[in-house]
Amino acid sequence: MKQPLFFLSKDTITTLLLQGLVIGIIFYAAHGLLNTTQENLEARNIASGFGFMSLESGMPISNSLLPYSPADSYGYAFFIGTLNTLFVAVLGIILSTILGIVVGVARVSSNWLIAKLAEIYVEILRNIPLLLTLFFTYSIALAALPIPRKSLIPFEGFFLNNRGIYFPRPIPESGFLLVCLALVAGIIAAILIQRFATRTHRETGRIIPSFTLGVIAIISLPTIAWWLTGGPISWEHAALKGFNFTGGLVIRPEFSALMTGLVLYTAAFIGENVRSGIQSVAIGQLNSSRALGLPPGLTMRKVVLPQALRVIIPATTNDYTSLVKNSSLAVAIGYPDMVSIGGTIIGQNDQAIEVIAVWMAVYMTINLVISMFMNWLNAKVQLIGR
Repeated sequence: MKQPLFFLSKDTITTLLLQGLVIGIIFYAAHGLLNTTQENLEARNIASGFGFMSLESGMPISNSLLPYSPADSYGYAFFIGTLNTLFVAVLGIILSTILGIVVGVARVSSNWLIAKLAEIYVEILRNIPLLLTLFFTYSIALAALPIPRKSLIPFEGFFLNNRGIYFPRPIPESGFLLVCLALVAGIIAAILIQRFATRTHRETGRIIPSFTLGVIAIISLPTIAWWLTGGPISWEHAALKGFNFTGGLVIRPEFSALMTGLVLYTAAFIGENVRSGIQSVAIGQLNSSRALGLPPGLTMRKVVLPQALRVIIPATTNDYTSLVKNSSLAVAIGYPDMVSIGGTIIGQNDQAIEVIAVWMAVYMTINLVISMFMNWLNAKVQLIGR
């Protein structure tokens, strides 16, 4: 038997040399690619780097969560687009989860009509490209709604037309901070009530209506603060001036169509995850709950769904990340998300490499955060080792 050289065997040394060779080839190819790219950019008089982000953008943005004007920089415009993407992603995940749970439960319903309607919904939405769904919802939003002068008024102060949904804007006044603090106090009280009820039930078996008490705390404390401060909010109503409305808040058709299409499409996949998770629960669990006299609704919430999560969560993680990536299709219907604004920046400055690199970094960061949270949640609901 030969003595290992420097405490490493011959096979280990060979493996390390091969890995080092592969890494060297990768770095050499990357270095050559970067040099070639730099030479081509210089030949076309295209500057590289992110210095252009500080220049004035000159571009309008129709949907903005923060104040914005064309005099702001490209960097701030891109930040506005990133916020729009995050807003669509978070709201889309929440709404598609709610709808997906409803659809999944309906798929296993004993009611034939409800189960069939849910099945038809899933089969249609899963087999139509999302882009076509977005075109359909956007065309409906524009074609089915009247012009501003003939707006629909479902409620006082609300106007519905092909320019968007207009409703009053709340303007906080003195004392509003106290109402917000009371709401936070109500949420904290609800959490403490839930923990106390859980501990009491574990130690004594006594059931405390923690949900009802928590809701009362969340509603009553802000209500009392609102009454004491005299209702510290005034309202700015939208008004028709010329050919369009001014003032108030507005939800644009582009945003409505994007959210509708994303939620309907993603919920169809989440619904199938929920269905498969429910069907993975052993029939003995259902029989035991029936033997204890639990009603069907309580059985679903307390017995079936908690055990189904170990099957639902891994598949749903992929659907959440897909929703974030699919939000880039907003550019097709004119919603100013990160991709749309970045595309405009590329058209004005030819900084394609930098903008695409930022796109990739932002999407990767968002999806890594989602994956980390869902993996943590998945570890919490697993039955193995408990």
